[in-house]
Amino acid sequence: MKNFLALLLTLFLGYMIMSWLATNEFFPAMGDVDVTTRVSQKYIERDVNGNSEEVVFGEATNLESGPANTVTAIVADYRSFDTLGEVTVLFVSSLGVALLLGGTKQRRLELNFHPNFMLRVGSRALFGIILMTGIYISIHGHLTPGGGFPGGTMIASSMLLLYLADDEFRAKVKGFKILESTTGSAYVIIGLLGLLLGGYFLENLLVNGVLGDLFSAGMIPIIYILIGLKVGSEISGVIDNFLTEEGV
Repeated sequence: MKNFLALLLTLFLGYMIMSWLATNEFFPAMGDVDVTTRVSQKYIERDVNGNSEEVVFGEATNLESGPANTVTAIVADYRSFDTLGEVTVLFVSSLGVALLLGGTKQRRLELNFHPNFMLRVGSRALFGIILMTGIYISIHGHLTPGGGFPGGTMIASSMLLLYLADDEFRAKVKGFKILESTTGSAYVIIGLLGLLLGGYFLENLLVNGVLGDLFSAGMIPIIYILIGLKVGSEISGVIDNFLTEEGV
């Protein structure tokens, strides 16, 4: 009976939502939308603040937002304050894991198998490839799909590989903590400087340069490098906490 009532309630709410959307002036019928008036088009054309310069890859200079990657322009420029919230969520999650599982004396959990010599050697070689790819993704986030968050997770995945391929491996967690706190503090400081000097959190204080160049997009490459290192070190710390246990 409860499942039947829940189904009726769900159908009723769905009908109410669709009826409201069908008559709402902010949700016009398909084909009746003028995309030139939408914020998304402003993001693409880099004219949210009234920029009139044409966006041409490899030619346009000092646009309103410098990244060739439009997604990066949104998350690390136009909506950079939201990115601060995402970084904070990850930090709180990492802190919670550390408080619950961290201890003064810890040792590696015993794996259900013992990696052989070839697996250990192969993982070391693959570790370098994954690590450098993560760094590359972080540095080139303003040019191609990627950025600090996916790059940081790739860096952390290289550490996870070492943990799984070597039952005696144990990273220096203290180094991760220092790196995480340093990069996190630098990110917030840069954001506050933009707020004080430009009026907005993470306001770009550098020249954007030519759209598509490696050295372009102002402060965004710097921000993504910091985020990549912060995310990588935080998730690596979480991995260490999950794969260790309190010593006796």
